[in-house]
Amino acid sequence: MHAVEVRDHIMIAHSFKGEVFGPAQRLHGATFVIDAAFFSPELDANGIVIDIGRAHEVLKETLAPLNYRNLDEVPEFAGRNTTTEVLSRHIFEALARAARENRLGRPAGELSSIRVTLHESHAARAWYEGTL
Repeated sequence: MHAVEVRDHIMIAHSFKGEVFGPAQRLHGATFVIDAAFFSPELDANGIVIDIGRAHEVLKETLAPLNYRNLDEVPEFAGRNTTTEVLSRHIFEALARAARENRLGRPAGELSSIRVTLHESHAARAWYEGTL
């Protein structure tokens, strides 16, 4: 399996509902490092999985509406805890949509999956991986 991975980061604020979250129920900030990995069993005729430059652009576009935002105020997250797991799925969905729109320099049908990993610290991360 071949893979290409691009990275960016966002700075957000949010709070959680539910006693399981303890002090994180209060408004707090987080800086997430996001890795987006694109997988294909074969390279294309150009010798690539996807175009790295295009992948990085799409990731930046996906993250821009979240960066420096209080996610509690973003309508699409209304009534949801914006956990690391929820955010990784949200970002995956946007990247998968871009792949289906052929915005990565290769048809989506030639990619097998995408994995989005959010690092919330040097010691903790979560990811969502899905097929295309």
